[in-house]
Amino acid sequence: MMDLMAPSLDAQQSQPLAANRFEKHVAAYEAADKASPPPQGAVLLVGDSQFYRWKTLAEDLPGYAIVNRGIDSFTMTDVVFFADRLVLPYKPRLIVVHAGGNDVNTGRTAGQVLGDFQAFVRKVRETLPSVPIAFSSVTPGPGRWSQAAVRRETNSTIKAYVASDPRLIYIDLWSAMLGPDGGPREDLWVEDRIHPNHAGYELRARIMRPILGPPDQRRAP
Repeated sequence: MMDLMAPSLDAQQSQPLAANRFEKHVAAYEAADKASPPPQGAVLLVGDSQFYRWKTLAEDLPGYAIVNRGIDSFTMTDVVFFADRLVLPYKPRLIVVHAGGNDVNTGRTAGQVLGDFQAFVRKVRETLPSVPIAFSSVTPGPGRWSQAAVRRETNSTIKAYVASDPRLIYIDLWSAMLGPDGGPREDLWVEDRIHPNHAGYELRARIMRPILGPPDQRRAP
């Protein structure tokens, strides 16, 4: 039986590739941090293109101190691999992870995504034991609706794990992005039907706001 409390074998084997593929992106974030250090104690977003492409973040969530470390095409495996550099140095008050969709798109199972998310939680807890971690659910983009069954399973598997730990939070985007017919809403996506448009991000912001709490006091004037 596969041990879901450890990263899957293929995830471990893919880590050197992940390092080579995304090293320049991580290094660019590190260089930017050195030039202009971001605030500690902020909300940290880490994950894939749905964070990376969130260009209206300050408009959608005004008043919050947020550090966005999304990277296009990131997987949950990559989040684990780069946690030492993309998560731990920021000492955030809350970590929000959005990853898993690319994992499913490349054929990984719900159990494998769960195993990597559990590995990420353990890694963070070693250094930041009291910081809450929120998992932002895989979304039902119409362009990948053929993967809906595995995406639902991934969400439900991680939701069950999150429910076992009071320091974990599950952010349900899936349900809010479905229409009355049970299919994906077409009005929330850009032309590729995979990535959210501004309406999709506004919806995400409304769902996230209660989890973020009141805006931070150090908001920009």
